[in-house]
Amino acid sequence: MPELPEVEIVRSGLQPAVTAARVTGVEIFDERSLRRHVPAAGSFTDQLTGRRILAAVRRGKFLWLPLDSGRALVIHLGMSGQVLLRTPGAAPDRMLRIRLTLEHPTNGELWVNFVDQRVFGSMAVDTMVATSDGLPGGYFGTGETDAAWQYRIPSQVAHIARDPIDPSFSSSAFFRALARKNTGIKRALLDQNLISGIGNIYADEALFAARIHYEQPAASLSRARAATLLAAVRTILERALAEGGTSFDAQYVNVNGQSGYFAHSLEAYGRQGTPCSRCGTLLVREQFMNRGSHFCPRCQRLR
Repeated sequence: MPELPEVEIVRSGLQPAVTAARVTGVEIFDERSLRRHVPAAGSFTDQLTGRRILAAVRRGKFLWLPLDSGRALVIHLGMSGQVLLRTPGAAPDRMLRIRLTLEHPTNGELWVNFVDQRVFGSMAVDTMVATSDGLPGGYFGTGETDAAWQYRIPSQVAHIARDPIDPSFSSSAFFRALARKNTGIKRALLDQNLISGIGNIYADEALFAARIHYEQPAASLSRARAATLLAAVRTILERALAEGGTSFDAQYVNVNGQSGYFAHSLEAYGRQGTPCSRCGTLLVREQFMNRGSHFCPRCQRLR
């Protein structure tokens, strides 16, 4: 499943292409990709057609495009969703579920194709609500400042915690919440109500970097150890962003269809049976929440 770096790569690719563009056409090829759209306020097509897109914003793994109607187009990539920018008339992408036709004031017409192999991702037009802390709802890069939409968030995303590269993320609040968690530290990192954007890959990488066992009770970490872990999370995410995200197959690509190459920099995830880069002990993989945890049994001992 795409994690924060992969979704941010998509957001940053969309930002210049869609900001200030007007939606002139909507084509729905698979209704399953609208499962999170609530039609009570109007159909998906009617709520998008003619609307101008104000920005591309992200919190954790969620992406949304604020509209001049005061609502937002929420995009969730699920397991295999892709958002691809195409020139009108281009050959159709395989597994195309939804297509938006946009008219940009500078760049002219373009297609935004939502492609999804497993159909776990979705698009939905959602209401916007005020953020609970009065701060911007998510990360939107550079551009217009202090616009009303910045301090609002789609209702479907409002319960999601801020992510660690969000300028409004509170480290002290995260440390306090972590100290109250009676779960293993990896479960805490994957809890999107505590800290968002981290999935299995980057949790394993951060825990390896911080030398912490994935089952170490979250509440047992000292403030110093928790700070070390948060610093490792941020470093891993920033490195992944710099390298275009992690691609193991063709399911994750950026808006131009290109794969990321952070998979070549992974130290723990997927490397079971290979020597630890620190001590030479063979890395192991253990079953964890219907997936796996990858770690060094020597460097990451359960304390």
